[in-house]
Amino acid sequence: MTTDVTDTGLGTIRTGILGGGFMARVHRTAARDAGGELRAVATRSAAGGRDAANALGAERAESDAAGVLEATDIDVVHICTPNATHADLALRALHAGKHVVCEKPLATTAQDARILAETAQARGRVAAVPFIYRYHPMVREARARIARGDAGDLLTLDCSYLQDWMLLPSDDDWRVRSESGGASRAFADIGSHLCDLVEFVAGERIRTLSARTRRVFSERSGQTVDTEDIVALLVETESGALGTLLISQMAAGRKNALTLELHGSQQTLRFEQERPEELWIGMREESRSLLRDPASSVADSARLQRVPAGHAMGYQDAFNGFVADVYAAIAGAQPDGLPTFADGFRSAVLTEAVLDSAAQGGRWVKATA
Repeated sequence: MTTDVTDTGLGTIRTGILGGGFMARVHRTAARDAGGELRAVATRSAAGGRDAANALGAERAESDAAGVLEATDIDVVHICTPNATHADLALRALHAGKHVVCEKPLATTAQDARILAETAQARGRVAAVPFIYRYHPMVREARARIARGDAGDLLTLDCSYLQDWMLLPSDDDWRVRSESGGASRAFADIGSHLCDLVEFVAGERIRTLSARTRRVFSERSGQTVDTEDIVALLVETESGALGTLLISQMAAGRKNALTLELHGSQQTLRFEQERPEELWIGMREESRSLLRDPASSVADSARLQRVPAGHAMGYQDAFNGFVADVYAAIAGAQPDGLPTFADGFRSAVLTEAVLDSAAQGGRWVKATA
C-alpha cells in the first residue's frame, strides 16, 4: 500500500490549490486520499475562487494567488493553472517556503525549468511534477523486470500517445495558443508523459532524436493556432536502442491511448494505459498477459496496489499514489520513483529538442541540456 501521510506521526499536510478546473479536482481528490486538508483555493478572479472553493470543498477562497502562496497555514501548493503561469507561480511558492506540486509542463522554457529545479534543491523543498503514469502498478512491474535483466538488452521501442479531443476544427482550448500554453502543445502536453515513461521504465535516457511536427488547422474557433497537433519521433537511447514515438491529439476514437512497448533481446514488455491492469510479455517461445495481483507482484508494484486482484484500478488511483508519495516525502520519507522538478526540467529539455529538430526538417539533435 502507498504510504499515507497520516501514518508518519508528523501531522496533517495542509494544502492550497491554484486553479479550479478538471486537474484541480483530480489534485483535490488525491490530496484528501493522502490525508491532507484543503485549506484554500484561488483562481484568476475572486468570484472564480469562491466558486472553486465551494466545488472543491476548501475551507476558504483567496482573492488571488498571493493569498495562497503567502498563507501561513499552508504547507504545499498544487499549481493547476495554464502552462505559461507555472514557472512564476512555482518560483514564488518555493521562495515562500512552500512545497510544490506543479502540473506539467513545469515551465515553457528549459532555462526556467532549470532555475526551478535548482531552487527547489537549494531550499530543501519537495517539488514534484505529476508524471503519474509511473504510478500504475504494472508500470512498476515492467520497470523491475527490465532492471533485473528479464528482457535482456534493449533493442528497439515502439510507443505512442494518442487522443482525439482536438480532431475537429471547432475543438478549441487555451493550450492551442503559445501565449498561454507554450511553444509546444501535443508534445509538451502528452508527449512529455510518454518520454518520461520510456526513460523511467527503460532505466536509460533518450540520447538523440529526430522530430517532425504537423499543425492540421491554422485556426480553431476563428482564432489563430500556433502549436502542433501531431509529433512523430525517431529516437536513440543511451545504450543504442532505436525507437519510434507517435504523439497525436487528432487520432479519431483514441481517448487516452498511451502505449509503451519495449523490445529486449529476451522479452518484449507492453503496457497500455487504457488497460492498466495488464502487462503483456512476449517471448520467442510464448507470450502471456500478466494481470495485476499484489500477492505476486514485485514490492514496488505491490505497495501501489490499493485493492485486491480483480478490482480494477485506474487513472485516479495512480494520481492518488503520486500525491501520497509527495506528502510522504514532505513528512520525511524517500519514496522511490517520485517525479521531481528535475524530471520536469528533463521534460523541458526534450521539448526544446523536439521543436529544434522539427524546425530543421527532422535533423537529428542531442536530447541533453
